[in-house]
Amino acid sequence: MKRTFLAAFLAAAVATSLVAPVSSAAEAPPTKVSRYQAGYYHFKLGDFEIAALSDGTLPIPTLKLLTNAQPGEVASRLADTYQTTEVDASVNAYMIRAGDRLILMDAGTGELYGPTLNKLEASLKAVGVTPEQITDILITHIHTDHTGGLMDGKRIVFPNATVHIEQKEVAYWLNPENRARAPEAAKKYFDEASAKVQPYVDAGKVKTFSGAAELFVGIRSIPAPGHTPGHTFYALESKGEKLVFWGDLVHVAEVQMPDPGVTIVFDVDPKAAAATRKKAFADAVKGRYWVAADHISFPGVGHLRRDGSGYRWIPMTYVNDHYEAK
Repeated sequence: MKRTFLAAFLAAAVATSLVAPVSSAAEAPPTKVSRYQAGYYHFKLGDFEIAALSDGTLPIPTLKLLTNAQPGEVASRLADTYQTTEVDASVNAYMIRAGDRLILMDAGTGELYGPTLNKLEASLKAVGVTPEQITDILITHIHTDHTGGLMDGKRIVFPNATVHIEQKEVAYWLNPENRARAPEAAKKYFDEASAKVQPYVDAGKVKTFSGAAELFVGIRSIPAPGHTPGHTFYALESKGEKLVFWGDLVHVAEVQMPDPGVTIVFDVDPKAAAATRKKAFADAVKGRYWVAADHISFPGVGHLRRDGSGYRWIPMTYVNDHYEAK
């Protein structure tokens, strides 16, 4: 007669307890379990292979950062999603395999934002890619949570890559006159841009473009100003499928999806940033295409749908169906 599963389980448990060594206080304490998370997620879009890459997460004080919100709105919307007003913001980047090119979408923070970040290089390694293999980097904008990882001290991290940036971004952030006019608290962002991007300019590794441009077959830029003067989306299209990389269109999805008018203190032009967000949200619903964002919870890829007067995020379904043929 076959034993039931429960009987077999109990028998195994008893047998294990009989042979397992008895622990004692004299033994060394157990090794700490690593809390390191898997920092990548693969998916395909037509002929493109894409890997979402985590640079880490960072707790942010939403009440101090979000602007143009109604009194109590931020706390209320976050409470509706079982969160406090300090939320863990993802910092995402993406890698695209396009023929013989390995294209990185933004470059993470580097050492600038603390110990819970600066994981992009480890995430690349986890997908079997070294920084030296990256051929191109598309920068959505020069804020240094997107360009900090370009440099490690004085070392160029991606020595074989061409960095593609909207020319308005370069003209704004690398202009000493703009730094001089900026408020004292904002000058550090210009200094960081100079430290992280200028070495690539000096090495002849920056290629600028203006407005809407086809950068590679199936990959084009879309102007999205407001958050910064040259903030840019990138659209991938292949075999009838489409994905638009949003960069910093959204910082706190749980608040800005239902109310696209909510802005953030980092917006250079908040009014234009809100207008760009409203237009992009409506277009994503109308076009029914995928979107990927740098600060939506990892992997940051999904769809939008209308929800009353606002929008709701529909994340990409997790799929883990790869197998090795035997």
